[in-house]
Amino acid sequence: MKHVNEVAVWDPFVRLFHWGLAASFLTAFVVEDHNLAVHSWAGYLALALVVARIPWGLFGPRHARFTDFVRSPGMALRYLKDTLAGRAARHLGHNPAGALMVVALLVLIPLLALTGMASLAIEEGAGPLAALLGDLGREAHWIAEFHEFLANMTMVLAGIHVVGVIVESLVHRENLVLSMITGRKPKRSGDRIA
Repeated sequence: MKHVNEVAVWDPFVRLFHWGLAASFLTAFVVEDHNLAVHSWAGYLALALVVARIPWGLFGPRHARFTDFVRSPGMALRYLKDTLAGRAARHLGHNPAGALMVVALLVLIPLLALTGMASLAIEEGAGPLAALLGDLGREAHWIAEFHEFLANMTMVLAGIHVVGVIVESLVHRENLVLSMITGRKPKRSGDRIA
């Protein structure tokens, strides 16, 4: 049901991608090596979601497209400074800092998945890279360490993202979590389109 004072922002695919990526990453992070099958499949799902998000970012609806929200790191820093000063402009789509987080995660998740598949191949002789990397042996243990570093870095970014959502929700007096569930945001005069 469309509300008069709301505007559609997040399409169903973007919302499914967002919550699916969060759930798959968190599952893999929490399960870790305790259940390698669940850990691996959660990683495969995260990678598949990112692979599906790339064409959606090129050809999907307006607010899903990278051209709608990707800005320079300098713009993201200015936005953060404006937020701290209480004068940040409200954005219907991703704000510049949120956009930077999207780009970071779209780069980190595939690296995380690939290093995970490499570790699985080297340490267990299993997974899609086993035939290619299975003979490397333990001298390639640095790959598993790099995988763990990337996982921890991604968790830190996820924490920063959550804090950013809370701050943005308070500053602009809107529930961004609800918006990512319903796909709708309140429409206000003076909204930035990007």
